[in-house]
Amino acid sequence: MQAIRVHNVSKSFKVRKPVLKNVNLEVREGELVGLIGASGSGKSTLIRLISGLERIDKGAGFIQVLGKIVQEHGRQTKHQRRLRRDIGIVFQQFNLVGRLSLLKNVLAGRLGRVAAWQGTLGFFSKPNRILALRSLERVGMISFAHQRSSELSGGQQQRGAIARVLTQEARIILADEPIASLDPASADRVMEILSDINNTDGTTVIVSLHQIEHAFRYCKRIVALKEGEIIFDGPATDITPENLNALYGINFSNVTGGSSASSTDFYDQAAGSRAGINATGPSSSESDNAIA
Repeated sequence: MQAIRVHNVSKSFKVRKPVLKNVNLEVREGELVGLIGASGSGKSTLIRLISGLERIDKGAGFIQVLGKIVQEHGRQTKHQRRLRRDIGIVFQQFNLVGRLSLLKNVLAGRLGRVAAWQGTLGFFSKPNRILALRSLERVGMISFAHQRSSELSGGQQQRGAIARVLTQEARIILADEPIASLDPASADRVMEILSDINNTDGTTVIVSLHQIEHAFRYCKRIVALKEGEIIFDGPATDITPENLNALYGINFSNVTGGSSASSTDFYDQAAGSRAGINATGPSSSESDNAIA
């Protein structure tokens, strides 16, 4: 079954300056898809459209999620609201409430599945609290459950955000540059958790990444965007230095030791590189072991 179908979708924030141009994308249930591309290529906009945080332009395009049309003709349908609880979003900036404990932040994942008065009063049943604690345990954050979120490092907060979508019991996870502000060790841990959720639970995951080596290492399928258009969609093993040269305008032949290296050699070396490639430059350091 298709988890997501994007058909002939465009999006503009300014007249005659489209961010996305006639995009077509199909994602099957249980896939882990990496979105790559330079800044401004449309990765975040595509994720926001699928999640319903933005509306598509008027026209023939539509977005279908879990078999239901959620946007068409520039409008959201009645299914968009109903499916929000099935779509979990992991943001780059974590979106945790700093003054609240990590557990309370994670319990917010149940808001779409409990009565409105319960969410307003912060009343969650014992089964919901157990689910939240198990989610924290799964991401290695159970010992921080009662600590204020503002006292956690970036990597710890991001793992808390993933625990929130686990508690939400989302069928689809959309992760918008979830490791962009993390140090390499924290980034690896976050990607390992997302990969485990995909493999163990069969959850559909779409993750946008600037760190190309992480896309190769964790994503079997790569979708590359350039100037609002998909220029590559296929197995990660099929992407070549030439593809990346066209995508970023940077010479990637040094990764393979020469442009004549095969795509398989390129994939193996890039995926295995701890130093890796970051198309936007080095990430800011943010130790996952330190508590700010």
